[in-house]
Amino acid sequence: MKEQCYLGVDLGAESGRVMAGLWNGKAMRLEEIHRFANGGVEIAGTLRWDVLRLWSEIQHGLTLAARLHGKAVRSVGVDTWGVDFVLLSKGNELLGQPFHYRDARTRGVMQKAFKRVRRAEIFAASGLQFLEFNTLYQLLAMQRSNPDLLATADRLLMMPDFFHWCLGGARVAEFTDATTTQFFHPTRRTWSYKLLERFSLPTKMLPEVVHPGTRLGPLLSSVATRTDLGRIPVIAPATHDTGSAVAAVPALNPQPSTAGSQLVSWAYISSGTWSLMGVELPKAELSPRVLEFNLTNEGGVDGTYRLLKNIAGLWLVHQCKRAFERSGRKMGYPELVRQAKAAPLLRSLVDPDDPRFLNPPDMPAAIQGFCRETRQPVPDSPGALVRCVLESLALKYRIVLEYLEEVTGSHIEVIHIVGGGSRNNLLNQFTADACRRAVLAGPVEATVLGNVLVQARACSEISSLAELRAVVRESCEVCAFEPKRSEAGRWEAARGRMAELLRLRS
Repeated sequence: MKEQCYLGVDLGAESGRVMAGLWNGKAMRLEEIHRFANGGVEIAGTLRWDVLRLWSEIQHGLTLAARLHGKAVRSVGVDTWGVDFVLLSKGNELLGQPFHYRDARTRGVMQKAFKRVRRAEIFAASGLQFLEFNTLYQLLAMQRSNPDLLATADRLLMMPDFFHWCLGGARVAEFTDATTTQFFHPTRRTWSYKLLERFSLPTKMLPEVVHPGTRLGPLLSSVATRTDLGRIPVIAPATHDTGSAVAAVPALNPQPSTAGSQLVSWAYISSGTWSLMGVELPKAELSPRVLEFNLTNEGGVDGTYRLLKNIAGLWLVHQCKRAFERSGRKMGYPELVRQAKAAPLLRSLVDPDDPRFLNPPDMPAAIQGFCRETRQPVPDSPGALVRCVLESLALKYRIVLEYLEEVTGSHIEVIHIVGGGSRNNLLNQFTADACRRAVLAGPVEATVLGNVLVQARACSEISSLAELRAVVRESCEVCAFEPKRSEAGRWEAARGRMAELLRLRS
């Protein structure tokens, strides 16, 4: 067949891309069209997203795609990070510059929210992990600091929904990203209106919810003309980037889909700035232990739920690298990993999710401070710092794996690591060693691959999620890592140290 092209716009916390998914009927080949920087912009003591610049970069990428692939382009769809949003007025004016989830305005808001509505009640109405930057707490922060703006809003659009509105004009919410707000009901599968009303938050601004694979209409005529793409369809993928990444996990055996069955055989880690570790289930898991473990239920393709834990992933390494560069020590990631590999084994550990690591001015100093406070050796070199982070991540994965197995009553046999972090072979091996499980790493571009494959499925090129994953296996290489028996005892002892650190910090 003649090669078809599906355009995936993939926006991450540090960069964005316009990618072409080139489909030959059997495999999907990815081609980078345009890459651009992203990140928070500091203004007046706040941290914001520059969505207008991002929209300009997206349009530029689409124009380049039209030049390269012309009439072969069949559709376009967007995925981004979760929780953040844009407010529009009734006349479609942008109300304010959208906040970055690392902005400090939500500090302490979650604890104040519990005084108004009990933690268990919020969980029952959302199934979500408690994180201070969840959309619910962002709205409560806005209610306190800028109630007039909130009252003016006619439509709340999550970040990927906003860019779909820019593309095609639809003012809807896609299911997978809606579930990251902490006000989407996990069993009714609609907005948790009563929860919002108890917080005196407006509900009229909430849009209709659609599912992955929904056609949102054609490109606006102005965008179609400006980019020279014509009025191709805008198709919603799993717009939360983790939802797209999990769709592209190349698992050989699908998770059970029988109603009521929550048994699983594999787990995933979507590894990048964040590490999202979990399992795919046919329905949300709302047991008391899920609440106790602070796990989260987020939507997936075909109405599935992703029971997972958000773990502050390679963000800690990224911020260490920036700190090293500021001090004149410029090293690429391969060199940092090489130095980490040469550093002593399992010397110092941190909880990657300690609040001090959310957005510190000096990440190495924050890590050293944690080690000092917990009476551990203080890592004093780039290699020791990076090794401390990677080993700590692997051990946090082990703890979360135990949570997932207990909640589902399953023995998880293999861990799939996808995303940019799957290129870090040292972390992959640490994960296999710490978790005592086989690790399969890849694809690196799982998020955009899931994005374009859901679009292809919406265009009837693929029939099911199982077939989609078979295409992933056909389209990419996967590297295997087995746990090293020789170091099992040391990792087991370190697991106990990590559990004690988490207990002391809870």
